[in-house]
Amino acid sequence: MSGDGSRADRGREPRGRRRGQGELEAQVLSVLGTAQEPVTAAWVQGRLDGDLAYTTVITILTRLYEKKAVTRSSEGRPIRWEPVADGAGLTALRMRSLLDKRDDRDAVLSSFVSALSPDDEHLLRSLLGEVGGQAGPGGRARRAGPGDPDES
Repeated sequence: MSGDGSRADRGREPRGRRRGQGELEAQVLSVLGTAQEPVTAAWVQGRLDGDLAYTTVITILTRLYEKKAVTRSSEGRPIRWEPVADGAGLTALRMRSLLDKRDDRDAVLSSFVSALSPDDEHLLRSLLGEVGGQAGPGGRARRAGPGDPDES
């Protein structure tokens, strides 16, 4: 039964829609981004909207640490956390992680680019041109890397 004080209802507050893991991670990163120095999980918890449990905040911070989106101090207690990436950086880390799991990188990247809108493709090409500083065959920007045969 619902709403009658039954065991299943006790301790539950009515809640809005359930947030996804990615949304919570983005919120935690946003809060961390406002800190002037590394902060504790309790500091993060106190600045989040809603009533997330401390253990939930720790879980999210740990996941972000595993994704290399935050760093944590290894000295003393409590552990202090600091962002490495913002929300956009976290999305980029996820994309890179997915790409790293595939053997067919060329096919994945080709499919990704072909699925972009013309505006997004233009933006991507422009950004690649800024990063690489040179264009490869077909006007494609490319980034020279260590061991690149074109490097002397």
